[in-house]
Amino acid sequence: MSTLNSSIQAPYCGRFAPSPTGPLHFGSLLAAIASFLDARAHGGQWLVRIEDLDPPREPAGAADLILRQLESFGLCWDREVLYQSARLPAYAQALQTLQAQERCYSCTCSRPQIRDMGAVYDGHCRHRSHPPTSEYALRVRTDPLVIGIDDSIVGSYSQNIASDCGDFVIRRKDGLFAYQLAVVVDDAFQGITHVIRGADLLDSTPRQIFLQRLLQLPTPVYGHIPLIVDGQGEKLSKQRFAPAIDSADALTLTHAALSALGQRVPPLKDFSDNAAQLEWAIRNWDIQAVPKLATIPQASRL
Repeated sequence: MSTLNSSIQAPYCGRFAPSPTGPLHFGSLLAAIASFLDARAHGGQWLVRIEDLDPPREPAGAADLILRQLESFGLCWDREVLYQSARLPAYAQALQTLQAQERCYSCTCSRPQIRDMGAVYDGHCRHRSHPPTSEYALRVRTDPLVIGIDDSIVGSYSQNIASDCGDFVIRRKDGLFAYQLAVVVDDAFQGITHVIRGADLLDSTPRQIFLQRLLQLPTPVYGHIPLIVDGQGEKLSKQRFAPAIDSADALTLTHAALSALGQRVPPLKDFSDNAAQLEWAIRNWDIQAVPKLATIPQASRL
């Protein structure tokens, strides 16, 4: 097993990469604040990327609303915002590289077929003898390779990329590029050295490292924060109608986020405004204090 450590020589560059499927909620705010603080505490850059690769799920104006929300909380980014919708040629080029390595194959399996396979795709279309005559996805052919990371929050984590993940989609049946491919290409393009994000993406990390190796791209340092869950134990999400964060309540919501991230933040009354609270948080940021849990319940007052 190969395990990546957290020593990296390039200047720190982090990012927050929301999908514009609706306004930010408290769970997404937590990820934004954690990535922002880790970057600023290291004297690094913090970038924003809008992952707008799924137009049918993206309401008009959602991306602009997210950017306004970040600004209202004092989470100001460096460099120009990157929109994935403008990066399609780069993803196509990466796909061509994988095809030249004979790493890709077409898959016509339906969702019910895939569900019947269980948690891991069984390679049903790997050895098809004829070209597909219907719509097809493109999958990348995996190897029985154990890929591990030394996550800066949860510690050691590993997967056998073939038996735990299986061959995975890099271009969907509808022709849209899949998240796993786009995120790898864009992290390299933007020079991202550190990725702080939600624990729901922890099991995606070995797949992304696998693609980075195939495409000869650098691998960032990863850290995965706990997910905020509601009273039913479900992840806060736009699909489950999680309420949007209120910019007028930035001081209180930021304070709640810092507490959820395990930071020993002083009482609210000690801060004149949210800028002062963020300054304190940058000076005192302790990533080792972030709970090493997959989920934490949402505070009842939020």
